[in-house]
Amino acid sequence: MSRKTHRNTSRRSAHPWGTPPWAVDFHPAPCALPDHVDFAVVGGGFSGLSAAAWLRRLAPGRSVLVLEAASLGDGASGRTGGMALAETAAGKLPGLGDVLAGYKKILDALRIDSRLTLPGVWELGRSAPATKDSGPAGKLSPINWSDSGELKVLRRVPGGTVDPGKVLAGLARAAESVGAQIVEHAEVRVLDFSNPLRLQVRRNLRGRIHRKEIRAGQVLLATNALSLELSGLRDDAVPKLTFALATAPLSATQLKGIGLGSRRPFYTVDFPYLWGRLLESNGVIFGSGLAPAYVGLPSRFPLGDRPIKNAAHNLRRYDVRRGEAAARLRVLEDRVRHLHPALANVRITNRWGGPILLTEGMRPIFRWFTPKGHPRSKQVLVLAGYNGHGVALSVYLGQWAAQALLNRRPLPPWH
Repeated sequence: MSRKTHRNTSRRSAHPWGTPPWAVDFHPAPCALPDHVDFAVVGGGFSGLSAAAWLRRLAPGRSVLVLEAASLGDGASGRTGGMALAETAAGKLPGLGDVLAGYKKILDALRIDSRLTLPGVWELGRSAPATKDSGPAGKLSPINWSDSGELKVLRRVPGGTVDPGKVLAGLARAAESVGAQIVEHAEVRVLDFSNPLRLQVRRNLRGRIHRKEIRAGQVLLATNALSLELSGLRDDAVPKLTFALATAPLSATQLKGIGLGSRRPFYTVDFPYLWGRLLESNGVIFGSGLAPAYVGLPSRFPLGDRPIKNAAHNLRRYDVRRGEAAARLRVLEDRVRHLHPALANVRITNRWGGPILLTEGMRPIFRWFTPKGHPRSKQVLVLAGYNGHGVALSVYLGQWAAQALLNRRPLPPWH
């Protein structure tokens, strides 16, 4: 198979979820779908591409196929804000290890130019008093914004930022360079739990639909908030679309005025939620909002008061140019313009949304999947549900998934 990297330089049509301020400058080498593979990875995001690269690195004699239903980065991985956070949204779980150290080690090992910086992350809040021992809170805070109260820095925690487009492209190149096949616009419609496993694939090749059955020894389902029926997560998690916007570059004076001269990203620890980061251009990303909207008490966040099995799952119906999604972005833009006088007239360059999968307890889902009526086995592994902490965690657990599929490492005790 040709290992040459193919760049997609054509301009893509407008996506209903909008366009983030980065691109994935990678297009996989053309290839035919095989009849059989040792490992089929469903989902071409951070998790799936990381797993594919490590499967081939750890077991170079075994075949690996990545099947992406759309284009690489079309889901959460290409539409995140690029904030690399420590631990999980549920905190440091037993046996997890150091996520940020592991993430950096993986990026270095795969020689990915991720633009990773780890200056720490500001946690912001609206109620902490100013004390000498509580960090730069109150009068000592570099950030003083108006947002449902006075928003200030509470503390600094480990973390930083990356360029998501460069990480995706780098992971894809790393996987393809060691012999993994990557196929875009190849949707797995059915997974048949026979022996061997059989995947029914619908591939859109230059506007023509081709159908193929592929036999696989083992399968990793890494589709996160999409294809919940396939991954068996329909009753276990809630997918939502979350939103972000990016500003035009700010001057050094403006950055100092709004308290982002340190270039540290930030997120709030209370509601209403707000997060953000600087771009290399000195534009600022701000993010907040969910569609469908959250309904329930803060103590029940993120799943609300409705049973999971009754929650809406189809995120494809949203378009950031109209309806509920557009309304969420208008609210976010209004909030940003009222945070600080320096932001009142800033130009917005990008508006977009991306899928997020919310789980009970905000713990990631990392488990063997066996449908009812079938004997328990280790043929199909499911990895999903990062609850907004997926930038570093998904790559880190992608490597772990490869080790688990190769029977080199057990799943963590919290799975």
